[in-house]
Amino acid sequence: MCKGLATLPATCLKSAKDIKHKLSVLLQKQASQEAAKKQKTQKNEATAKRQNQRAVTQPQGQDCRPAQDWNVLQEAWVPAAAAEVERWKESFIHVVNSENGRAVFTSFLRSEFSQENMEFWVACEDFKNTSACKLEKKAKLIYQQYVAVDAPNEVNLDAVTREETRQNVESGSLSCFDVAQKRIYLLMEKDSYRRFLKSKLIQDLSQGHDSATRKKLDRDCHKELAGGA
Repeated sequence: MCKGLATLPATCLKSAKDIKHKLSVLLQKQASQEAAKKQKTQKNEATAKRQNQRAVTQPQGQDCRPAQDWNVLQEAWVPAAAAEVERWKESFIHVVNSENGRAVFTSFLRSEFSQENMEFWVACEDFKNTSACKLEKKAKLIYQQYVAVDAPNEVNLDAVTREETRQNVESGSLSCFDVAQKRIYLLMEKDSYRRFLKSKLIQDLSQGHDSATRKKLDRDCHKELAGGA
């Protein structure tokens, strides 16, 4: 057999090698496409799983978002005035105390995939105004949505704070989220807020001349006030 191959013309051997190379490339390409298809399928399954978890932990009509966010759906978003934006730059407390400020900052957090931090902080504020008869139920909803390990919108808390919050929720007091809320506030203030101040978004709002940015922000804030898209 080997002797027979040796007697073949050089051109035939070269053609055989070329065919072998092309087959190898084709097989590698097919394997790469199958791997990409598998990865896409796994990603879609993971997304569907998260959506199912959200549906289970946050039943229709029992959203733990603050009621005030739903009330403002009846109102048009008013673009922030330059003076208001300047106040946001002075201190983070001015951002969280402003409805426009929270909407703009949440839009920025969404670009960093960390909007759950502001959502949790606002939910905690709303929780403090909860009537006694709804306290326990609402505390569990917020815990399951933001604090529990692998929660649909899990916030970044250390293990000690997470466990302390779990125990506090069982007591059902108005202050059960105070420690966790403070941790997330400080995280936003010392981390995300600093990047927010340096972002193109806040610079354009301060200068007040970029109409395209304002139009995009108007749409984003409408979505934030409506509970996100």
